[in-house]
Amino acid sequence: MYKCNYKNLTLSFNEFHNLDKDHIPQYGEFCLLELKDGSYTGGKWYPNSEDSDNENNNISGQFIRGLADTIQAEEVSRWHSLDKYSISECLEYEEVEFVNIGPKEEDSISYEINDFKSIEKSEFPKSEQYCLLIMKDGGLAAGRWDEYIPEEDGSFVYGTALASYSMEAVWAWTPLSPDDTFLSEEELVNEKKQEEELNKNPTTDPEKFKYGTDIDIYYEKALKKHLKKYPWASMTQMKKPTPWSIVPLHGQYVFGQIEGSYKDSMIIKEWKDGNTADEFVDFLCDYTREAMKNANPDKKFKYGLDIDIYLDKAFNNVKRDYRWLEKKMLNKICKYDIRQIDGDYEFVKKYKMNKEYFICDYGLAEDFIKCIESDYKNAALEANPVIDQYSPTLSKEEIHGWHLERYEFSKLKTGDYKVYVQAGDRVTGGSRVFFITPDCFEAKTYSDFLDRYLKIVPGEHFGMHKKDLVKDVKLKKFLGY
Repeated sequence: MYKCNYKNLTLSFNEFHNLDKDHIPQYGEFCLLELKDGSYTGGKWYPNSEDSDNENNNISGQFIRGLADTIQAEEVSRWHSLDKYSISECLEYEEVEFVNIGPKEEDSISYEINDFKSIEKSEFPKSEQYCLLIMKDGGLAAGRWDEYIPEEDGSFVYGTALASYSMEAVWAWTPLSPDDTFLSEEELVNEKKQEEELNKNPTTDPEKFKYGTDIDIYYEKALKKHLKKYPWASMTQMKKPTPWSIVPLHGQYVFGQIEGSYKDSMIIKEWKDGNTADEFVDFLCDYTREAMKNANPDKKFKYGLDIDIYLDKAFNNVKRDYRWLEKKMLNKICKYDIRQIDGDYEFVKKYKMNKEYFICDYGLAEDFIKCIESDYKNAALEANPVIDQYSPTLSKEEIHGWHLERYEFSKLKTGDYKVYVQAGDRVTGGSRVFFITPDCFEAKTYSDFLDRYLKIVPGEHFGMHKKDLVKDVKLKKFLGY
């Protein structure tokens, strides 16, 4: 892009300021920082307050480098603006090898940096390395390299919420001083290399692995024990709970669960409840016992293997209260089936045009039917348009740290009612919709109605009690009393 050769380029920063009352960056200004330990980094300035300690001339605030990544004001010796400079004109000349950033005066404090590299030439920083950046628009910046943001590419994180410069926006980069975040990452990288080396030829405890290092042998031994009490037991059912494996860890084989990965390294939970193979087999029996109990086909498929029987039962149960429900309303969600998977029958729900499915792991037919009912109820409410709404005055009661944000009654086209409840705190929140069942309206008085209604939407859980609702004349009228 530019004619200047980045490999030969040196930048000299010559307009540093002490961090004091007379020299404070502008709010949000991005700066190159010289720390009191002599290292260099960068960050955006955010003062804690406009007020400061008049006696000691102290400045309170922090330079933000990224998510949970800050430099406190007291750590900083001097700062140099990066926002106020562009060197694009200098880079237009092929012979340029040295650029002054700021006027070079006799008493200026100079910091020179070079050894620039280019991502376009596949020269990438190390993970979590904090770097000085020359942008393609000629501006200067800094950021911490994250090879995972965006996925498969990488970018330089510089602010909160993972605000970052994409690699396409950076012309050249060079590392600034190592910091704790980078050194910690380097330690992890070294540990990973050491772990990989140790695990090339893992040792085997003869007592713990006397049946070998094939985990299925241990599952099969546990299965034989289960079959004495649970004749329907199978390997498939045993592996429904998070399965155990035999994996190398710190240079030796262990029984472990793989709980995910972090930066291409497996996170392994090691079994430490015993020292012998037979103890692990006994542990597997205990660990999978609940799954075996729930796999009883006589209870699970109590009504047989025809899915329509379960769908009809769910439909009829919901139809009692949701009287307008029709089967044509369920076409979009009626995706349930019974399939044979790895030799065992399972309740499944299909998705992606019925090409894929996930297992509905219920041990009792009644529980599976309740799952279907939940979908049918939602479908029924979606098919019943709202024709009127009323919101009572919200209670000020705190609900386990949350506060009511919305409490809204809706009258439906069929004459039925539902209520929408939303609550939250400063950070998060949640909402639910409740159908007010017809039996509530069989109450002859408004007070009796509320007694029945509050069993569906309890005041202690959702913030509105009988005392909050009983005096609301408009609500009483809205509900037909």
